[in-house]
Amino acid sequence: MKILNIEWEAFGLEDIKDAFAAEGYDVSGFPFSKHENAVDNQEMEKRFRSVLCKEVPDVVFSFDYYPVFSKVCQQEHIRYISWVYDNPQILLYSDMVVNPCNVIFVFDKKIYQEFHDSGIKTVHYMPLAVNTERLDHMTLDAQSCKYDISFVGSLYLEELSYFERMSIRLSDYAKGYLDSLMAAQMRIQGYNFIEESLGSVIEELYRVLPIHFGHENRATREYFYAHYVIDRKITSDERIELLSAIARQHRVDLFTLSKEFQLPNVYNHGAVDPYTGAPFVYKQSRINLNITLRSIERGIPLRAFDIMGAGGFLISNFQADFLDYFVPGEDFIYYEDKEDLLKKIDYYLDHEQERKIIAKNGHDKVAAGHTFRHRVREMFAQV
Repeated sequence: MKILNIEWEAFGLEDIKDAFAAEGYDVSGFPFSKHENAVDNQEMEKRFRSVLCKEVPDVVFSFDYYPVFSKVCQQEHIRYISWVYDNPQILLYSDMVVNPCNVIFVFDKKIYQEFHDSGIKTVHYMPLAVNTERLDHMTLDAQSCKYDISFVGSLYLEELSYFERMSIRLSDYAKGYLDSLMAAQMRIQGYNFIEESLGSVIEELYRVLPIHFGHENRATREYFYAHYVIDRKITSDERIELLSAIARQHRVDLFTLSKEFQLPNVYNHGAVDPYTGAPFVYKQSRINLNITLRSIERGIPLRAFDIMGAGGFLISNFQADFLDYFVPGEDFIYYEDKEDLLKKIDYYLDHEQERKIIAKNGHDKVAAGHTFRHRVREMFAQV
């Protein structure tokens, strides 16, 4: 079988190519940039058709879902497999998601259930993955830990973010409503009620920050403001609050794009390459934190797989999909709230052997069932 792989700057691109090859598939590539119009792009369609004619693939594959490729694949009667690891992903609400050529995998069971309940059969559930073989070969000269507690991830502090652009123009009522709503959501894990709670302010949000999807996209305004704007702000506030609380008792090593961010006892190293640098952080940290982006309601984030796959010890907020594959206290640790997190950090810093056993269990379970090769087999079982 021949696969045409849509190649953009996706994390995991080399890993999925290696997995396709290891499973015996013939793979060629089609260069693409996420900055290109992936919905209505005649020049893109022309280039894509030309490559299809030249390569004659049996299947087209991409990380994330792009309507422009679905449209052409539907017309050319070629199967289009996409594996969505971005959440939110507004392109999933394109009219073309129902094209019979599509086999779309999402990693959050909540998203899958939403489409399934709507009668859409082209969307399937499949968790993310990690290349444990590659990570196992990334060995350290010294096995001693460099960091007690580390966090690798965004703080969503971009200048003039959607939320900042919106909030400076909101009425006092709308600001107060959103502040109260976000404060309530911060206290709740495992259920996101932002989208369903915006009815009384949605018109004002749209007035101060207008968005237009185009007639071919069925995403609601509530979906956009909840998941692209407000959830990111909640995640930013939550991550900073937790890091600040931990740093009052322990040193924290932070790896993030926001180089200017400072907190007492938080050592900001700047960004680290997720492919070549982050695995060494995970391997050399006594405790690796996962604080999930709030728009991911149930799914296991890629960061969590990467930490366990690298052999790191993981403490994460609760995500329901974990329980389908991993055992809390055996493969990873989850916290219920800030106070619980602080207690568990203290405990596992003091119990090294227990911590190492849990990290090894998590690594071995990922290696046994959650690699890219496992996922490739799952994909083609669906096809």
